[in-house]
Amino acid sequence: MIKKVELNCGVIWVHDRILINEMNEGALLDVETNRKILQIGHDSFNNDFFGYISHRINSYAVNPMVYRESAENPQLKAIAVVSKDPVTRQTALLEQQFYANKNCFKIFSSLEEATAWMFELINSYSNANSVRL
Repeated sequence: MIKKVELNCGVIWVHDRILINEMNEGALLDVETNRKILQIGHDSFNNDFFGYISHRINSYAVNPMVYRESAENPQLKAIAVVSKDPVTRQTALLEQQFYANKNCFKIFSSLEEATAWMFELINSYSNANSVRL
């Protein structure tokens, strides 16, 4: 089941231990908003681990400090950024430097690729609690 959570700055899609974020054009993903997103993950997945996909269909700013805080969250196992725009992808490479576990931060051209990678990664943490595509 997919659940939609609307924030002032965008929309979070919640399903199968993955949060997919679509920020509004010109928004700012700051530490306060990131805390709200992490809380949505915490509440939605009953303290279980989850992944986060930033589906960058709009242009917006990210305070890189959100990655430091996110890296400290024991439930968040991976971050994926999805964009076909070369500038956005280059920016995501810079943002990646602020995330402590670089192996769990990947950049993709399509939401389908990012979702498949995320499901595979999450399933590797627990075969007993597998999620489905």
